[in-house]
Amino acid sequence: MWTCVLLRKPFLYVNIHLFPKLARNHTCTLMAQKRNQTSVLKNSWTLHTTWFRGMADLIQDNATLSHSKSRKSKGSWSFPVLDGSIHPEQIDTIEANLRNSEACIQRYLELLGKVYQREERDILRHTQDNHKLLVRDRLRLVLDNDDDFFELSPLAGYDLPYGTISNAGCLTGIGKICGMWCMLIANDATVKGGTFYPITVKKQLRAQNIAIMNRLPTVYLVDSGGAFLPLQAEIFPDQYHGGRVFYNIALMSSMKIPQVAVVCGSCVAGAAYCPSMVDESIIIDNIGSMFLAGPPLVKAATGEDISVEELGGAIVHSRVSGGVDYITSTEEEAYERVRNVAMTFNCGQCPGESVKYDEPLYSPEELKNLAPQNYECSLDVKLILSRLFDGSRFQEFKAEYGTTLVTGFAHVKGHLIGLVASNGELTHQASLKGSNFVNLCSHRNIPILFLLNTVPKASQCTSLAQAEDLGRRFKAQACMMATIACAEVPKITLVIGGCFGNDSYAMCGRSFDPNFLFLWPNARVALVDCRSPFADFLEEDENFCMDKSTLKNLEKKLENESTAFYSSARLWDDGVILPQNSREVIAKCLAIIKQKESQTLTRQQQPILRM
Repeated sequence: MWTCVLLRKPFLYVNIHLFPKLARNHTCTLMAQKRNQTSVLKNSWTLHTTWFRGMADLIQDNATLSHSKSRKSKGSWSFPVLDGSIHPEQIDTIEANLRNSEACIQRYLELLGKVYQREERDILRHTQDNHKLLVRDRLRLVLDNDDDFFELSPLAGYDLPYGTISNAGCLTGIGKICGMWCMLIANDATVKGGTFYPITVKKQLRAQNIAIMNRLPTVYLVDSGGAFLPLQAEIFPDQYHGGRVFYNIALMSSMKIPQVAVVCGSCVAGAAYCPSMVDESIIIDNIGSMFLAGPPLVKAATGEDISVEELGGAIVHSRVSGGVDYITSTEEEAYERVRNVAMTFNCGQCPGESVKYDEPLYSPEELKNLAPQNYECSLDVKLILSRLFDGSRFQEFKAEYGTTLVTGFAHVKGHLIGLVASNGELTHQASLKGSNFVNLCSHRNIPILFLLNTVPKASQCTSLAQAEDLGRRFKAQACMMATIACAEVPKITLVIGGCFGNDSYAMCGRSFDPNFLFLWPNARVALVDCRSPFADFLEEDENFCMDKSTLKNLEKKLENESTAFYSSARLWDDGVILPQNSREVIAKCLAIIKQKESQTLTRQQQPILRM
């Protein structure tokens, strides 16, 4: 009503509440001018002025409060919270999963104990006769903190057709040197004298591939007797055999990825090329040596007696051939020199600022209860997500469409990720949704985490309608495969259950080259799930001829070959991880991936050419 009364007043009078500072001075002036008027008019004007001043203060306070609330709401913006509670009807499934998880974890720990064991005679020969440090002690001297060392594929080489080669004869992993994440490749001379087996070559190539994808400076600790000749056909001739190691060294150099090698033992035959090709190399006096053929072969070929030091010792290569850049008198001094060299890499360090984040509302320890014994024991994948993500918060993308595939955004220890998680069959709609979301993450340069638990094929195609549905599904899955293959963002894959058939391709399995791929101990990797009723379908096929005993042996063979341990022993993954450690492992992978953001991604015309 007061606005109507003041319609005939000037602008300042009508809007005096907008000028609280002027109101006071103006009011005083008006009061001075009307000092001689009647007391009624004077009191009336004073009353109106006081009312205006009160209104102005109230509006100003409300504006401040509104601004404060707005600022607070912006600061507290976050994703919705997932409901990770367990319902009573899920208890039986939880208990079955827990019993299976504990058995798988126990088996995993037993296998780790076996691959870490070494023959006492091998240890004594290495430490007392040859006066060398064990490979893990060497890594401790190189790394800032050995607790940060992220070992890759520790089960590689277990129970292979040509025997068990513990740790595949070499340790590979990622750790911090002078604050930078670096790849470390270290031969273990206590395993077959550091000899290269086919699995050794494969493990080194995978480590180099990870270093290339994530632009990680690489340190080689070389102590090897060269290739194992009886298996040379599986080590030497093919594209991804031993020579590929040297090809990768040159390629990484051309990409300006720093590399340094320490000759901390014998480097015989092909092993001698590694320290000769890297950017900088260090040799330890009276311990390190490099030659294509050792003194016994020289004696056999020429009849000449020659010592290791005369043929290819530290003095020869540091003063005569120039094949190494630094000579040290002890191993400790050599690894300190590695740290000094690392300070000159000038390739960017991971951010030192600590990012604040919330822990999940539900304990990651409960992930053991959610690791499915088989697909029938799978629960809603969001129960797993609520125990992986910061604050159990998740922004779901297309929640009502293609519900058998869960997609969306979340944070893991402060790192933003896109999620693609199996929650049922990979249907036509789910595949289209996955393609859409992967494309979105690629455009925004957001790393993607894939949680893989595929559905075993439950039935044969028996009708035209089913055939049409399968045709649409395959086309959509092909679209998803192409999108994932061409997405230029880091990808991490975690197999939490089954990894079967074509679904493994559409969910970024090994052949689609993720930056990292890990398995839970309960995981299964195979073309088909031997535990599914596929045998019944085969028996119904009139063209199928196989007796029951042969079929049973086939099922047993498939079951053995599909375990996580069989897979990891053959380097089909980067390691088996415990479910309760998944959040830590994923966060570490994201931190490693993030380091390359500070690097200049340029490529020079040729690698560093030594001498």
